[in-house]
Amino acid sequence: MTSRLVVTGTDTGIGKTVFSAALASALGAGYWKPVQSGLDGETDSETVSRLGNLPPQRIFPEAWRLATPASPHLSAEIDRVMIQPETLEPPQTNAPLVIEGAGGVLVPLTRQHVFADLFTRWRLPVILCARTTLGAISHALLSLEALRSREIAVLGMAFIGDPQPDTERTIAEMGRVRRLGRLPRLDPLTPEALHRSFRSQFNIADFVGSDS
Repeated sequence: MTSRLVVTGTDTGIGKTVFSAALASALGAGYWKPVQSGLDGETDSETVSRLGNLPPQRIFPEAWRLATPASPHLSAEIDRVMIQPETLEPPQTNAPLVIEGAGGVLVPLTRQHVFADLFTRWRLPVILCARTTLGAISHALLSLEALRSREIAVLGMAFIGDPQPDTERTIAEMGRVRRLGRLPRLDPLTPEALHRSFRSQFNIADFVGSDS
């Protein structure tokens, strides 16, 4: 069965784009970022292509590319663009697909919709990325509650950062969620180092056949 997975996070800037690159590479998957806010410098799609060694045909174009680096609802208003959430549907592909949201679970897409509303409609399994630093437990448990209140299937937690065994255990136990693994911060962050780290920390079988 072809895997289609949504990668979201407990916050912005936690490393879910790097995780998405590693996951897409490991699965031989395509990658889609529905909305990109901020076009100065490298976009998330470009980062995934570079770190995951993904060829251009496996990077699906964003539905909306917004210039201002802000929450999509605000970025769209500044750019004088109207995002239409009902038109956002995952691209058709026979290969696995990794879809990356923007920021956290409840980041506003418009002033009436958050990203979790898209996840609800798509009915695809979600991987929740969380940092391991102070505050991770509350952010993760709140995000899990928001997902489950919408009956969104959570495949598991992907932790990013330095090892914090108690934090990871507490989230997994209190959140009743599977710990998929932990991606350490890599310096230097190269495609080769990322590939090795992901393979050593995660079980690829956990992500295969997860489409629903």
